[in-house]
Amino acid sequence: MIHMVQNAKDQAAALAMAAYQAAVADGTLPQAEVKTAPVEIPKDTANGDFTTTFALAAAKQLRKAPRDIAQALLGHMNLEGSYFASAEIAGPGFLNFRLNDSWYAGVMNAVETEGADYGTADTLKGQKIMVEFVSANPTGPMHMGNARGGVLGDTLASVLTACGADVTREFYVNDAGHQIDKFAHSIEARYLQIIKGEDAVPFPEDGYQGGDIRDLAQAYYDQHGEELLNVPAAERQEKLAQFGLSVNLPKMKSDLERYKIHYDNWFYESTLHESGYVAETVDLLTEKGWTYEKDGALWLKTADILREHFRKAGKKEADIEKLDLKDDVLRRANGFYTYFAADIAYHRNKFAVRGFDKVINVWGADHHGHVARLKGALDALGLNGSERLDIVLMQLVKLLRDGEVVRMSKRTGKAISLSDLLDEVSVDAARWYFNAKPDTQMEFDLGLAVREDSENPIYYVEYAHARICSLLRALQEEGVSVPAQAEVDMSILSGETERALIKQIAQFCEEIKLSARDYDPSHINRYLQELAGCFHRFYTACRIKGEEPAVRSARLKLADETRIVLKNGLKLIGVDAPEKM
Repeated sequence: MIHMVQNAKDQAAALAMAAYQAAVADGTLPQAEVKTAPVEIPKDTANGDFTTTFALAAAKQLRKAPRDIAQALLGHMNLEGSYFASAEIAGPGFLNFRLNDSWYAGVMNAVETEGADYGTADTLKGQKIMVEFVSANPTGPMHMGNARGGVLGDTLASVLTACGADVTREFYVNDAGHQIDKFAHSIEARYLQIIKGEDAVPFPEDGYQGGDIRDLAQAYYDQHGEELLNVPAAERQEKLAQFGLSVNLPKMKSDLERYKIHYDNWFYESTLHESGYVAETVDLLTEKGWTYEKDGALWLKTADILREHFRKAGKKEADIEKLDLKDDVLRRANGFYTYFAADIAYHRNKFAVRGFDKVINVWGADHHGHVARLKGALDALGLNGSERLDIVLMQLVKLLRDGEVVRMSKRTGKAISLSDLLDEVSVDAARWYFNAKPDTQMEFDLGLAVREDSENPIYYVEYAHARICSLLRALQEEGVSVPAQAEVDMSILSGETERALIKQIAQFCEEIKLSARDYDPSHINRYLQELAGCFHRFYTACRIKGEEPAVRSARLKLADETRIVLKNGLKLIGVDAPEKM
């Protein structure tokens, strides 16, 4: 878990502070309460490899011009034994550092030492985190939103794990409630239409119209004939619903596994109702004074809860009043609990029963209005949902082919499902493209996803890995193997493209950390594209085969370490690293 970028930042900050203390000791600078200033990587490498604003940040306390402070720091700075070859003043008082060979060697040593674990960290060690994602209604095939949410959730779980967290992937199966009733009535209508004729049986106005419902009804009829014709409607609906779920759920699981998504747990909503946990949760809210009865129904004081929630978040009273907050029904007049009641109970279970420190849900952007309500309800239960529950909202997906919007599958003539998509493009391509920044609407170009050229980013990255593997095989046939880092003369790797590539390798650790912090694993995609670009530029500028042994060994080592990082990054987002293309 060697993080050379962070190590350099920490060291630069410490050097600046030590220089200040030395300047105070000999009277060059006055004594004051000064803080360690952040160290950043300049956008322009002409300004050094790392820079600190220490002098600018301390100017007020020291009552001196920043450049004068920077000059004093420079005069008292001891770089011996550090990662830095030099330091210099720039602009109004920036202190810029330039790296020496020891830092670059440290990066390459870290990759060699850690191998497949390179890039991981322990920043989240000890945290028990659940990532709940997809959780599609089992009443029909999974759509593009599910495809995007699947990759985002799965990859987010991977980067959190890479940061040391104990992560559980969970799928919440909505196998109870209104949508299941509608599912049952829809299959029932199609089943009776098979027996009596389509005109003889009306179809529910709000029923599921998809061809998959007809397929389920036909499948049941083919297996069981008319055995449900004369049984009570409730019994018929229950059996047809259970049959539909017995077909749909395994199909969902197999589609997701084909998509390289494997869940640790499938949690069924029905268990919450059957165990009495929903009722118990609602009773607890009542005990705490957060409910009231009206028109035979039991209501949650959602408006009051949200007011308190927004006040804690620092929202102004005037702005809160503009929100038109409303209460929610928990138990209908007919005695049935609402989906919201079940959702509160489910999340109470996550925290109170299973003991997760943090829960992250990946939802479509259309669930935006539900976020504060659920967090507030958990606050009302004393579970601190405001801080312990995080929601990642993802925007819609637009499918394109040659610039034209695509809505229907060429194969089925129906709306494109996840399985239809995976019949048209590779799983790796789908995972790559759907691992996009969650809060932006994405366009998935089906034509681009299958192109085998540099315009297709997944091809570009995978090709870089395959290219290195090909080089290694060719040299191995000549009896040349990758050297140990201790055998590499780092002074050889001093060219611009070589140093740029090593710095990009070092950045991998930072990108994983940022992905976990921002709940945005698309950092990894962008990183891999840049790493592949750095490698291609290096490979073009720096010959390996045919060079004298010392040069060949050093560059070969760098190429091989690039291969390791490419493979680690691709694995993190669930994409293969091919050795041949």
